[in-house]
Parts: sequence; structure tokens; C-alpha cells
Amino acid sequence: MHRRTFLLSTFGLTVAARLPAMAEVPNILGATAITRVYGAGQRLVGVAIAQDRPVADAALDPSLYSVDGRTITRVYAASAPGIADPAGSWITLDLSPEDAGAALIISDGRRTTRRPASVTVTITPKAAGAPQGGPPDFNTIPRSIPTDAAMDPVVDGFEQAIFDDPATGRWLAYNLYVPKGATGPLPLVLFLHDAGNTSPVVDTTLVQGLGAVSWASAEDQARHPAIVLAPQYAEQTVDDASATSVLLETTLNLVEQIASSHPVDRGRIYTTGQSGGGMLSIAMMIRKPDLFAAGFLVACQWDSAVVAPLARQKLWVVVAEGDAKAFPGQNAIMEVIAAEGTAYSRAVWDGRLTDFTAPLAAQAALGRTVNYTVLQQGTVVPAGQQDTPAANHINTWRIAYDIPGLRDWIMAQRKAG
Repeated sequence: MHRRTFLLSTFGLTVAARLPAMAEVPNILGATAITRVYGAGQRLVGVAIAQDRPVADAALDPSLYSVDGRTITRVYAASAPGIADPAGSWITLDLSPEDAGAALIISDGRRTTRRPASVTVTITPKAAGAPQGGPPDFNTIPRSIPTDAAMDPVVDGFEQAIFDDPATGRWLAYNLYVPKGATGPLPLVLFLHDAGNTSPVVDTTLVQGLGAVSWASAEDQARHPAIVLAPQYAEQTVDDASATSVLLETTLNLVEQIASSHPVDRGRIYTTGQSGGGMLSIAMMIRKPDLFAAGFLVACQWDSAVVAPLARQKLWVVVAEGDAKAFPGQNAIMEVIAAEGTAYSRAVWDGRLTDFTAPLAAQAALGRTVNYTVLQQGTVVPAGQQDTPAANHINTWRIAYDIPGLRDWIMAQRKAG
């Protein structure tokens, strides 16, 4: 278990519980907040309390615990946070990820905010019955247990570092996932975040959504062991005029450095990105047309006058019909691709689907190297949000990176030769 104490200043989670009387009162050793990343960002989904002895059955009574503003869905003994074990010494409380207070990331498409240090989630005690033995006041005095660590099973698998590029004189922070025990050569997935997640905090790209971490999940790694590279930009790298900064070259040099120092299959290097990150992916595929085996482009566009090289790439593109920039922008790109003699598939999907297997299989069965998927107007923005072009834009990547079959298609592509 990797315990991230630095997250505590962000989340300020406090646990309070009243445990039943026992022959001996267990010592509380600490508590860990459990987080998980979803399409719309990281959420707090559990709390695990560590004791110095195995958990007694009576301590698993859910009525003994409450979390202010949260719904407890399960209480169980565990050998480590979230790892169920009836003989374990941890008490784990699962919290509903659908609670309003679960979200730790707030994004409007142009700016992403992580919960500030002043925001606190509190677990408060419920009334308990009279003591049943043991210390007479143990069942009647609430116990507050502040968390002293936080963990995220996927995010914690990434290591953070800084690439100092001698060629451009710039440095670039990045997150790198290398599967333990996997034998090479391994594919390399490069994920590039959007402008709204521009930040000096290196793990922002990991917690904003599924663009990076989905490829590193246990499920994906079981199907496709892969190295995942997710740079974190502290400044904007592209703009709506289809101009790029020098960090494009720095990013390409970082990819080369990782491919040279790790067991990377150079025939299976992929790029993917959302919004500005998708734009940067397009620019890199134009700049280095022989580098990537495939690209997964989400909610992005580029100057159609310069995109002819994309006709010779393997692409899956996803945009929302209600996206005022990406939709017309990709329509123009597809016209260029077709004019270059490359036939592409086009399909309209209902973004409200919970299983995209059927429409994805139907589109993939056409056997095109370029695939264009449009999420139907009125099916992209969740209930409770205003259906605006901006909302369609940011919700495109909430949906797209949560479709395992799209990642499977990308992973099946190999560079010719």
C-alpha cells in the first residue's frame, strides 16, 4: 500500500466513530482516505481505520458510524484499505461515489480546481446503547479519528519525475506508470491533458479524469500490459490558432527518452489527448508522422489546411455534436482525409449508453484506419448541468475514456513495418 500523506492538506478528512465495548479497547493506529478516479475526476470513496488487533464482529455494525454529508454503503474488516479480510485489523467504510460531497475535482473546461485545504469531510458518531462491559464510557464518548494518509490504487502506481531537455533548454514534469513484473517490449501510451488542467502540481493530469489512469487500471493491464506516460504542463502548449509552443519538441524528446530507457515496443507507441491535449497530439502526428502507431483524439480540432498527414495515420476520433469548436473542426479534418484518398468510418452514438460494445463493434467492423465517432446532441451532458457547448466539450472525455473497447482498438494497432 502506498500512502500519500500530501493529499491530506487537500482533503482535510476527519473520521469519528464509536466502537462497541470489548474486553480490551483496540488502539487506533491511524486512518486512510481512499480515493478513485472517474470520468469526471477523482472522488473520495472510502475511509479505512487501522487498529492494533483484528476487528471484532461487533465493530462492523454500520449504525455505529456516520460521515457528514456522505452515504456509507458497506462496513467490513480488511487486511489493508479496501482489501476485505475477515481476520484483518482495518475497519473499512465504503462511501457512495454518487454523493455530492464525493467529488474532489471541479472543472468548467477552462480551469480545474482541487478541493482546498479548508474543506473538511467529517465522520460523526451516532447514538449507541449502554455499555456492555469494558471501560464504562467507551460506548458513550464519541471518538474522532483524523485521517493521516490517503491512497488511490491506480494513481499511486505512477512515479513522478522531471525531464530536463538539453535540446530545447526546457524542463517538463511527468507521471510514469511501468507495470511491475511485465516483460517487454511493452506498448507506450502518451496521454496529454487539456488546457483546463494546466498546473504546476504534477499529478493533476492523473486525477482530473480517466485519460491517463484508465490505461493503468488493473483491468486494462490484465488485457494489455503497457507503460503510460502523462506529462503535466504548467503552461499552455497550443492555442485555437493551431500554434504550438516549444514544449511540443520537449514532449517528443521526452517520449524518446522514455522509449530509450524502458522496454518500449517502438512499433506500438500511441498518443491520446483531450481538447488541447488532442490538439497537441495532432500537431505531434504531423510533426513526426512515423512515430505513433495510432492516435485517440478526444474533443479537439486543428487547422484543416495542415492536416493531410493524418490521412496516413490510424485514428479514432470522438467529438460531441454539441461542441461548437471540435465538431465543425473535425468535420473539416475528415473532409481533408477523404480528399487524400482515405476512406473513414463515421457513426453517431448515444452518449447515455452504459455499454458501448455494440455500436463500437459495428463501427470497427468496417475495418477503416480512421474512425470518426460523434456523440449525439442531447445525450452528452448529465442531468443537472446546462446543455451548453462548453458542457458538451468537457463531457466528451468523461464518456470517451470510460469506454474499454476504444482503448482495446488503439492497443490492437501496430505501426506498419
